[in-house]
Amino acid sequence: MEQEAGFLLAAAGIYLFAIMPRLGRRANKMKGVFYAHRGLHNKKNGVPENSMTAFKKAVNAGYGIELDIQLTRDDEVVVFHDFDLKRICGVEGELSDYTYEELQSFAISETKERIPKFDEVLKAVDGKVPLLIEMKYKGLHSRICERADEYLRDYRGEYVIESFHPKALWWYRRHRPEICRGQLSMNFQRQEGDYRLPQLAARALLFNFLSRPDFIAYDIRDRKAISKNICRKLFGCPCAAWTVRSGKQLEAARANYDAFIFEGFFPAGLQNQ
Repeated sequence: MEQEAGFLLAAAGIYLFAIMPRLGRRANKMKGVFYAHRGLHNKKNGVPENSMTAFKKAVNAGYGIELDIQLTRDDEVVVFHDFDLKRICGVEGELSDYTYEELQSFAISETKERIPKFDEVLKAVDGKVPLLIEMKYKGLHSRICERADEYLRDYRGEYVIESFHPKALWWYRRHRPEICRGQLSMNFQRQEGDYRLPQLAARALLFNFLSRPDFIAYDIRDRKAISKNICRKLFGCPCAAWTVRSGKQLEAARANYDAFIFEGFFPAGLQNQ
């Protein structure tokens, strides 16, 4: 019995060490309560996601902005969510197969909008609202962090970064520890049917020992996720919910999250800070 108890105690200690966020001297916290998911978009009204118009509308409404960045074939940083172009642009291939100039021939969601450069978005926002920037880290040797940082070092507005890939956060931990970083996660098994070992570990936040995040961004459908709640309640790590799509969802999630990435409605009852 003593041996079993010792084993369980050791396993619990290893688990807590693995999921532990950054402690002690943390980076500046997230500045906003509400972040418009991929901008304040509305496809029915001709405002597609991750478009300049969607970002300008979010700025005018006073909401923080969540956006996604990745690299083109010619190493340009652009704002776009999917790795492939089919859903948004209706063409075959992945974004990284094309140069920036080639991408400009594709419309976003059948509008006049085009895939914007990251630096153009930064200039348009100009520090008026906080940014939540998701690094779309592709493969094991992506240069997205290095390239994005070339623009962000000169940016004077408030921003934090996040990624599903722990290596992106590891890069920030090594090179830009003063920047607030967040680990994205979800229940990959229930939501996507993905039972690969890395996804099982990512769901449980077991890669936090590499990234040591300042906040956790977790799927709102999994608000009772054990590791997320341990990070929040035991270690005091803020948690952001994605993606909130109604006032009812928001009310149900308030007790389990500290910030909210939303779309499809206008949140009320909490103010950006």
